[in-house]
Amino acid sequence: MKQITTLCLIDYKGFANQFWALKMMQMAKPYLKNVEGLGFYKLLGSGKDGFKPQPDWSTYALLQVWDEEQFAKNFFESSELIKKYKSHSENFCQLYLKSIKAHGFWSKRQPFVKHENLDKNPLGVAIITRASIKTSQLRRFWQYVPAAQAPIAKAEGLVYTKGFGEFPIWEMATFSLWKNMDAAMSYAYNSKEHQKAITMTRQFDWYKEELFSRFQVYKSEGQWHGQELFDG
Repeated sequence: MKQITTLCLIDYKGFANQFWALKMMQMAKPYLKNVEGLGFYKLLGSGKDGFKPQPDWSTYALLQVWDEEQFAKNFFESSELIKKYKSHSENFCQLYLKSIKAHGFWSKRQPFVKHENLDKNPLGVAIITRASIKTSQLRRFWQYVPAAQAPIAKAEGLVYTKGFGEFPIWEMATFSLWKNMDAAMSYAYNSKEHQKAITMTRQFDWYKEELFSRFQVYKSEGQWHGQELFDG
């Protein structure tokens, strides 16, 4: 498969721009409804740093899955939606991803298909985890998970991490960007807090639906708070 995924990280300053961004969580949908080659998308808000349930009104994301890269290029070159995002935002960073492996479901779909031509030397690695939390487990989940996520901020090789969501509290996703797969795997297998979180997930059956996916970052465009997330 030649399917690729794009992840746009978007940052806003000032009440007017942040209010506009919040409205676009609904108003952007008509722009995305019939885009050629777009098979799946999610408009995402974010939580405060530290994977907290309180909203961060400044940071949003647009996740899109494309049949092939040319469709993504066509969209980003001509889309009125992207022009609007860039005109209101302080930072707009666009990452191109190739799926390495994914399991689980997002909105009853498995959107990510392994790319047929993975790179030998990608710019970096992206990990996306996503979950729909059972109402009965919300209190337990939010009592424990922020503390369990805290060590990732100091993980060696971490480029960026943030908690995102479609619907606050219930529908959550975590994006983490790493310099390489070794760094990502070292955190996953050596962090006691991370391993405990996995154990508790199995013990308490927190989720109605969950997905875990790994990607190569093969292209990066735009800056994030004044610097390139990845070189290239």
